[in-house]
Amino acid sequence: MDAVKAHHRHDITDELWDKIASFFSNSTGKRGRPAGDNRRFFNAVIWVMRSGAPWRDLPPDYGNWNSIFV
Repeated sequence: MDAVKAHHRHDITDELWDKIASFFSNSTGKRGRPAGDNRRFFNAVIWVMRSGAPWRDLPPDYGNWNSIFV
């Protein structure tokens, strides 16, 4: 996986991602749409939790808020 630079102050570092990445599934599954980027999803969740903002206010760097939220 390519390294993702932190764009926001709450984004996790490469070092921390290396420690927690194994907790996220890499399987694509057999139904529904393909899985997205786990790190981007995690950073989006952290952003919402830390900012207290609703999902609709998610910065575009994290992707479409509705795709991340669902």
